[in-house]
Amino acid sequence: MKKLIGNAIVGQSGGPTSAINATLAGVIRGALSSECIRTIYGMRNGIEGFLAEDILSLNGIFESEDKLKMLEHTPAAALGSCRKKLPTLGAEDSVYERIVDIFKKYDIRYFFYIGGNDSMDTVAKLSEYMGRVDYKVRIVGVPKTIDNDLFGTDHTPGYGTAAKYIATTVEEIVRDCSVYKIPAVTVVEIMGRNAGWLTAAADVARFVGGESADLAYFPERDFDMERFLRDVEDELGKKPNVVVAVSEGARFADGRYVGEGHQSGAVDVFGHKYLAGAGRVLEDEIKRRFGCKVRSIELSLPQRCAAHIASATDLCESVAIGRASVKAACEEGVSGEMMVFERMSDEPYTCAVGHKSVAEIANANRMMPEDFINEDGNGVTEACARYILPLIEGEAYPEYKSGVPVYLRF
Repeated sequence: MKKLIGNAIVGQSGGPTSAINATLAGVIRGALSSECIRTIYGMRNGIEGFLAEDILSLNGIFESEDKLKMLEHTPAAALGSCRKKLPTLGAEDSVYERIVDIFKKYDIRYFFYIGGNDSMDTVAKLSEYMGRVDYKVRIVGVPKTIDNDLFGTDHTPGYGTAAKYIATTVEEIVRDCSVYKIPAVTVVEIMGRNAGWLTAAADVARFVGGESADLAYFPERDFDMERFLRDVEDELGKKPNVVVAVSEGARFADGRYVGEGHQSGAVDVFGHKYLAGAGRVLEDEIKRRFGCKVRSIELSLPQRCAAHIASATDLCESVAIGRASVKAACEEGVSGEMMVFERMSDEPYTCAVGHKSVAEIANANRMMPEDFINEDGNGVTEACARYILPLIEGEAYPEYKSGVPVYLRF
């Protein structure tokens, strides 16, 4: 294969995570050590910033290993993010023509896009368009999402740290709630539009001697309010304090979100409704039925930005998949594909990095398997715990100064 020499550009897109910058650090490391890449550029705010030519050189910024290590531990998207949807091919090709013009201006021969489902849609469209024009460029998707719902990969960078935060926080909530004998229910609302991977993390600590949510509900199973209230009643019959975990994307059999009455109805550019409110709905129903003390807690943004409790496995793998994306593009000629994790075994946990066609991945959702959810639909199985626990293993603390973390800013 003939070497493709030129410059590279990397961007971040979609919801940020505590590990997305570790992946960025991996891409930068790979580019700085590649014979094929002269300059590695960063696009601010993803493809939106790229189209506006909001671009900066990363070579000088990351000359030192110290800066890259700090970047690895920094939460959120250091380059900024966006939720821009590229037009359907053939509808507004002037957008794609603009992209090609910028590629030529900066001699971009490698394009790395770190993101989730919607970001892979951008990679798929751009790959298809570039296959039609006479300009050599390799386009690679690099996964991220705390939701862990990207198709084609065993898991996604960012999920392990978010799952670790949820497992830890729910255990701490359970212990806090257990100090009183007064009947009380605490409902914890957890992110997850279409899949329950994050909520599943609320129920894994018990498999290793810790404390978990007493009940957990996922988008993969239709939510039944009466059955839920019976579940709560059964738990209150065993002990005074009950903790419930529920996905924000929990739905009734007719497709309505449980929290729909508390939502604004607004949608993003990809047509996704802004979710919230499932916990408050369940709080109201429990109060109405049992009249006991009840509260709802929405874990919200800390699920995706709690870098102070990062999974060492997650950060290590995030760096590795970023670096592997550069190697795949430069040395193997990979383009139009997304990097993926391939689990080799659970015990001991081993994982390899590969790549698959992004056309098969974009806009598809990976749900929890049936055997990961218990028969009653209100908790996880040991098989699910075996899957999740290796991903949250190990601690990766940022540097602290005067008691607070030190994070990188451009």
